[in-house]
Amino acid sequence: MRARVIGAGVAGLCAAYALARAGVEVELVERHVSPGQGCSRFAGGMIAPWCELESAEPIVAELGQEGLAFWTRDLPVAVVAGSLVVAAPRERAELVDFTRRTSHFERLDAAGVAALESDLAGRFDAALYFPQEAHLDPRAAMAALAQRLAAMENVAQHFGVAAEVRTPAPDWTIDCRGFAARDALPGLRGVKGEMIVLRSADVALARPVRMLHPRRPVYVVPRGEGLFMVGATMIENEERARVTARSVVELVNSAFAIHPAFAEAEIVEMGSDLRPAFSDNLPRLIRRGQTIYINGLYRHGFLLAPALARRVAEVVLHGAHFPEVFDADSGERAPA
Repeated sequence: MRARVIGAGVAGLCAAYALARAGVEVELVERHVSPGQGCSRFAGGMIAPWCELESAEPIVAELGQEGLAFWTRDLPVAVVAGSLVVAAPRERAELVDFTRRTSHFERLDAAGVAALESDLAGRFDAALYFPQEAHLDPRAAMAALAQRLAAMENVAQHFGVAAEVRTPAPDWTIDCRGFAARDALPGLRGVKGEMIVLRSADVALARPVRMLHPRRPVYVVPRGEGLFMVGATMIENEERARVTARSVVELVNSAFAIHPAFAEAEIVEMGSDLRPAFSDNLPRLIRRGQTIYINGLYRHGFLLAPALARRVAEVVLHGAHFPEVFDADSGERAPA
């Protein structure tokens, strides 16, 4: 059995790995000169299935728990330190709403917040702590996965080439091109996300901190060595690379509201790209003949990619059916 995986973002890398581990001969093809150069590069890296229930359907949390197991056990690059969700006192209603839509959390008072994150002592008098959740550095995670693939004898990786020039034809093609697959998936749209990376020696956080706000929610994810990723905007346009001054100001102001020292932090990086999404923001596996598209992961790429990749391997090897994630193009029902 031979499979060609097109695209070496997190979905393509996970698909190639799942297939290769199952014994399939895998050819990974990527138009960039190295893996992880698409929107996965700018992800927050929060493996937070229960937090995501705040705005996502239950299937995202269900699949996301498989992702949590993958990144902490199969490829242990994630840190299990939990997620902390806070809100300013005047936004307490946001925190109450968050509790109604999520699960697997502990309620903290001001003393509990200070005990968990001493740098936030005296700043928030209530919070939610999701102790089982994890976070990772997306670029390091993709590099580790690419290294695993490079060590496997049944995997060939080709970078800087177009999939169309590869021969001979494989038994299966797994299309993981993200937004670039809009030529084949007309229902796909791009949702722009912008992020900044700050460096500060005056802030110490051990876990992602989400601050709720009705208009400007933000999360800060520690990346080690004084680096913090701050994100991410969700803008319904398809301007891939442009980071706006408005977004930078809002992200910095929101980070400042979490910890004042961020006002003096160095801006190390700014970036943006398009998250591929369908109208309901739910993922799809779309089968057309011997081609399967993995797409529509929206803002949940690292959370969902391992579970979707495992399902693709089951389809390729055993003809399995997973109607909860298969699109109507294949004759299966799409997610509700």
